[in-house]
Amino acid sequence: MAVVISTKDLRKTYDMGTTKVHALRGVDVEISVNDYVALMGPSGSGKSTLMNLLGCLDTPSEGDYFLDAINVSTMTDGELAEVRNRKIGFVFQTFNLLPRLTALDNVALPLVYSGWSKADREARAQEVLTEVGLGDRVDHKPNELSGGQRQRVAIARALVNNPSIILADEPTGNLDTKTSIEIMKIFENIHSKGNTVILVTHEPDIAEHAHRIIRLRDGEVESDIKNENIVSVDDPTHRYLRDQ
Repeated sequence: MAVVISTKDLRKTYDMGTTKVHALRGVDVEISVNDYVALMGPSGSGKSTLMNLLGCLDTPSEGDYFLDAINVSTMTDGELAEVRNRKIGFVFQTFNLLPRLTALDNVALPLVYSGWSKADREARAQEVLTEVGLGDRVDHKPNELSGGQRQRVAIARALVNNPSIILADEPTGNLDTKTSIEIMKIFENIHSKGNTVILVTHEPDIAEHAHRIIRLRDGEVESDIKNENIVSVDDPTHRYLRDQ
């Protein structure tokens, strides 16, 4: 498989007054097209910092980050925004939906910046909401939806631009077990269609769905292993399904 993400000696240092915080201390990672990776590590390990760099939300203090063989480490904010909009979809633990907009309008929002017409935006938003099982909730606002439904809206918004990479930061962190399993099923479907999926999680049960697990500690890669015991939501022996 072709390499889509490659980091070389990636470092991130934050100046906190007179103190320097070394969030990343030389991270070398390669992620291939259609990889399904879980980033794990204790609080302060650097996983969220790495996620922000991979998602072009921030730039490294030192080192290089190649996305599709293009060095994005030295890009301007405007150039990074363009890369994000074309290549990367984000899913956040807190959903980050606009409360006054309907599900349809929340999902269609990224297409405004891509110059789509209103009719095309709404048609595409309807399409992806239907894909995540919310075709009948398009006119509902976030406060009229359950936590799981709001996360589905957030996933649909991440998919609306047809990105090749999906980055998910603790996507089940605010959800109960049943809903978490439903959300992981959606990520399985996304991966099966050829997307590269990278999710940050501190939950081993969630990481078990990924095909590869990268553990960070103190800003460095502690381990990077292939998951030999991948858990599929469709597996009848899945602990949640088994207990029902």
